[in-house]
Amino acid sequence: MIGKIVTGKSFRGCLNYLHEGRLQETEEQQRQEMEKKQAQVIAYNQCFGNKKELIRQFIEVSKLNPKVSKPVFHLTVSLAHADAGKLNNQQKADIAASLAKEFEFDRNQYVVVTHADTQHEHLHIVANRIGYDGKTAGDSNSYKRVAETCRKMELAYKLEKVLSPNKFLAPEQRVAQSQRIDQRKEVLKQHLSKAIKQCRDVQQVKQYMEDRGYKVEQGRGIAFTDQQQVYFKGSQVGYSLQTIENKLKQEQQLKEQLKQQQQQQQKLALQRQQEQIREQKRDRSHGMHM
Repeated sequence: MIGKIVTGKSFRGCLNYLHEGRLQETEEQQRQEMEKKQAQVIAYNQCFGNKKELIRQFIEVSKLNPKVSKPVFHLTVSLAHADAGKLNNQQKADIAASLAKEFEFDRNQYVVVTHADTQHEHLHIVANRIGYDGKTAGDSNSYKRVAETCRKMELAYKLEKVLSPNKFLAPEQRVAQSQRIDQRKEVLKQHLSKAIKQCRDVQQVKQYMEDRGYKVEQGRGIAFTDQQQVYFKGSQVGYSLQTIENKLKQEQQLKEQLKQQQQQQQKLALQRQQEQIREQKRDRSHGMHM
């Protein structure tokens, strides 16, 4: 189980994304995006209603402490492949409640949303950092606290154990960095490798990755955000913008070379065929004169 927490400014933006997915160019594409996500709210705390009603309620309570610029808590919890289907909705809601208690927003507004659009089963918890008393839930040491809670939940629900980051472990528990594999990075690298083999330019690579659920930011460099809202610079996985452009160029050159080789082989095969036909004609002509 992997947990990630971010704070944000907009309840509307966060809840719109969780319910409707990434903004698409047409209504039909947006409908398909929503169908793909299959968003389902499985738990409410101190709030209730449809998306618009939830947004309104969250915003109203956040005004109790207008000095807080980022009132949105967004936690994402992803299960390991081996744990797919192990937890029911009540158990997922209970895990969310444990996280809410750890981060001290268990008396605040929050909703728990599940998605069925990725290979990794996961859930989202959107909470209001501002309580009805106007007090603000803190987010200090968030990564460590999420990791510790995930380890407890793995034991409680007999889920596959995931290593905590080295810096949160005792020295004797630490694993050499070279022995640790970030599966999210590996999946991203696999997608990029396939994209480069199938695409002709960076824009096609961008579309390829977006079709697989990544948000792609391209400027002087390139970066990818996966469906668990984990952000990677391309250079972190060995695919900087320059590297992608170079690999695309190499791939196109290789394809052109293969094409030329195939054409040459076809040309030679045709020449051999024509030579065989000429030999057969010479043989028949020779036989007729004997």
